[in-house]
Amino acid sequence: MERWTTSLWGLLLPAKPERGEAVSDLLRQCDDNTVIVGRQRVVVPNDFVMELLPAIHRQILASPLPVGPVLANEVRRHAAEQGYTFAGPVAVDLIPSCSDTTARFRIYSRITPAAKLP
Repeated sequence: MERWTTSLWGLLLPAKPERGEAVSDLLRQCDDNTVIVGRQRVVVPNDFVMELLPAIHRQILASPLPVGPVLANEVRRHAAEQGYTFAGPVAVDLIPSCSDTTARFRIYSRITPAAKLP
């Protein structure tokens, strides 16, 4: 009986796709670094740097898929769901790590205002 109900619920309510560790860490950067500006405005980081192991960075550069813009879209989608706003455009830059560390990647974030036109 339990197997039948589990498979029935699986058909009716498909499981949420699992996010990768890197995407989860980007979204956590947003959630952990919120700045409440007013009643209806919560600003989150919009400028991210993902430091990767050199070998992983080379693999990503060789890939035909633009990884940075895809990650930035995930951040924008999460911000829209949570009601967050940005001070400027969202960017995710991928750079190689200077040293071989045990971590596959490290993420740094900051709030960067939009550049003003003259």
